[in-house]
Amino acid sequence: MTTAVKKQKYSRIPEFIFQGLTFLFAITPIIIGILLAHQLTKGAWLAISTFGLRFFTSSDWNPVANQFGALPFLYGTLVSSLLALIIALPISIGTSVFLSELAPLWLRNVVKTTVELIAAIPSVILGLWGIFIMIPFLRSHVFPLLKNLFGSLPFFSGPIFGPCILAAGIMLAIMITPIITSVCTEIFMTTPQTQREAAYALGATKWETIRIAVLSPAKPGIAGAAILGLSRALGETMAVTMVIGNRPEIAISLFAPGHTLASAIANDVC
Repeated sequence: MTTAVKKQKYSRIPEFIFQGLTFLFAITPIIIGILLAHQLTKGAWLAISTFGLRFFTSSDWNPVANQFGALPFLYGTLVSSLLALIIALPISIGTSVFLSELAPLWLRNVVKTTVELIAAIPSVILGLWGIFIMIPFLRSHVFPLLKNLFGSLPFFSGPIFGPCILAAGIMLAIMITPIITSVCTEIFMTTPQTQREAAYALGATKWETIRIAVLSPAKPGIAGAAILGLSRALGETMAVTMVIGNRPEIAISLFAPGHTLASAIANDVC
């Protein structure tokens, strides 16, 4: 083997090492996900083998009679989280568009700092604010207005309790809006300026430029930001526990109290 061939062979060793390390880094999240799924399945296997699918489809929750059904908790978790996403996503996208495309520099810095500070507020503090300020305001002003306007719909029928699924959805929307806003703002600001200039050169208005050159290419990023916010809403515990009412029942009305998986765990542990 000549010297040139040896040098070429050894020069490829760092490349092979680099490829191997990057491949290892790439599959690490997959391995972690598999391990998490295995650990969760292992820990829940006793309940799965004892109650089976009835645990997910039953609404009975009577520890004395050894009856456990998680359907009300699943329902409350999904409904409150979807409500939060429906409320927060348009607000977050609108705020992000304003910050990245319309706001002057000084105002952009002020609003971004405020959004980041809201995201850093502990959930317990938000829960206390929800109990003493948000719920009384909603019960006195917002919920009666919704009932007067949309009382014919089953979602806004029935008595107004205060702590309810709708209050939990609003609380979660407040908590996930800063997260979605921050992610969407960074995505919009990374859009190449040449795309905006090309839209302007074709005679597009400001709104058309934002829609075509900014929002359209950013759809995958917006979807990722929405999933990130939804995951935060699904796992939120203390703030939801304080405002949802903690009643393990399934009710169509959003004014009715509910329960989530996280709040049920918090109540049982505490």
